Amino acid sequence: MFVVVEHTILNAPVAFARGQTLLEGRGAPTGVQVRKFYPSTDQSAVICLWEGNSLAEVRDYVDATLGDSSENMYFEVDADQALGLPEPAIASA
Repeated sequence: MFVVVEHTILNAPVAFARGQTLLEGRGAPTGVQVRKFYPSTDQSAVICLWEGNSLAEVRDYVDATLGDSSENMYFEVDADQALGLPEPAIASA
């Protein structure tokens, strides 16, 4: 499944430093990985596309890693309606 995360950045230096852990997948649960990363030019917002086994699993990993450096909104992608999703890595793993 795919999950979109919209990050409102509260502390850019901290959020982007902690975010490197997410981009590298350090400590991620099996099957959870970031697939797309779109930061705004002013570093006030980031949109990410994640793949994982559940929204809760993605949320728990992201929230624990970023802590209070951002506010995060999550939603599960309707894969039947979406345009441009990557091939699922979980299915091919």
